[in-house]
Amino acid sequence: MTIRLGSIRPAAGSTRPSKRRGKGTATGVGGTAGKGHKGKKARAGGKIPAWFEGGQMPIQRRLPKRGFKNPGRVEYQIVKVGALAAAPAQATVNAAWLREQRFVRRPGPIKLLAGGDLKVALTVQVDAASASAKQAVETAGGTLQLPAPKPDLRTKRARKHRVAAKAKPEGGSKSEGTTTNA
Repeated sequence: MTIRLGSIRPAAGSTRPSKRRGKGTATGVGGTAGKGHKGKKARAGGKIPAWFEGGQMPIQRRLPKRGFKNPGRVEYQIVKVGALAAAPAQATVNAAWLREQRFVRRPGPIKLLAGGDLKVALTVQVDAASASAKQAVETAGGTLQLPAPKPDLRTKRARKHRVAAKAKPEGGSKSEGTTTNA
């Protein structure tokens, strides 16, 4: 017996015909089409969202509000002063050197903290440093170079000054030579 493409059938019991919903009592699911009697779930468009808890107090209202995630937080990579002792004297220690020595591994701002001893004079270029770390570098005869602070343009006072600077004319506040009589 040869097998032909038209004679291939699924294994017995592996498939069954789909239920024809909403076609009356002869379908086996009755006149309600398997939706039960009335209620929201029996209606057209009666979908219940996944977050709905049947009318009980929802979980986002039952749980207490705790803590705060600061969206403007800057997460620094920490480097201790003692780690800079590996640098040769009079060297410039910057982000590239710290990555090369694997003191920092991911991109982002770097902060120098006190911890350990520094015996050689170095020029250290980082994004931030603690006061005691700055003192430790300067005590060893080195210099600490930090970037200029950026103005915080999110505050009300900063916006007010920015608007005032735009509105102010170039040559002064009053034009000379004109008088008005009231």
